[in-house]
Amino acid sequence: MQAQQRGLGKMLYRLYVGGDEEYLKLLLDGRDPNRTAREVRYYGYLSRERATRIQTMRSNLALLHATTLQARQKSAEIAMLQAEQKRQQSGLEKDKRARRQVLVKIAVQLKQQRREIGRLQRDEIRLAQLLEKLASVLAHPGGGLLSNEKLPDDRFDGDPFEQLKGKLALPVKGVVSNRFGSARPDSTVLWKGLFLRAAPNQPVKSVAAGRVVFADWLRGFGNLLIVDHGKGYMSLYGNNETLYRQVGDVLRGGDTVAAVGNTGGNEDSGLYFELRHEGKPFDPMRWVAAK
Repeated sequence: MQAQQRGLGKMLYRLYVGGDEEYLKLLLDGRDPNRTAREVRYYGYLSRERATRIQTMRSNLALLHATTLQARQKSAEIAMLQAEQKRQQSGLEKDKRARRQVLVKIAVQLKQQRREIGRLQRDEIRLAQLLEKLASVLAHPGGGLLSNEKLPDDRFDGDPFEQLKGKLALPVKGVVSNRFGSARPDSTVLWKGLFLRAAPNQPVKSVAAGRVVFADWLRGFGNLLIVDHGKGYMSLYGNNETLYRQVGDVLRGGDTVAAVGNTGGNEDSGLYFELRHEGKPFDPMRWVAAK
């Protein structure tokens, strides 16, 4: 269209400058009529060419105008689409923020649920331990903590130790806080005897007649005294504050052999008591008269 405009401009300019002068010259210069007719025909061609170019230019201008309107319409549609896109993008950002908030809330809930599950599991473990202790207590008639008030005496002196099952008395007045075969605190090691919680310096009695074969401090047992009762039977008295007997001393049932203490590393003062046969521990409660 620019090229057409330039060509048409030049043509119209020459036409404007020359005006109708050329036609008058052709008619008035006395030339040959045939030549004049030919030139008039040529001028007709030129006029039709100019008219064609002008019409083409008008058509192009109309097309340009229509295209411009269409472009404006498309631009308006694009602007609307961009505005809609921004609105949707804003909505998506809002949804993302809401989703993040929901995820944070869910994470907090999951954390709380995990803590709750952990608490429930710990409660279940404590309940299982309690039931285990209750089962252990119920397995022994008169279960629970045994409070011992009876002390040994010499009434069974002379009887073989194996005949004293169910007749013995515990060596000190106190409370049996740990039984044979139960687990030690915070450990998988089992008690091989009894721990009788008692006030410090109470007298510890020999459960039967015998002879002292060990009387010294031993790691984990404190001041320990061991009495041989014959035929492989021995009684052990540990955690004492003081030992009153020495190796070789002959004892009668009920003789005082030591004083209660806590030299074995126990938090409570008391006596650790074992019975053994040929070196193997067995439950002293099965040999005690009063349950």
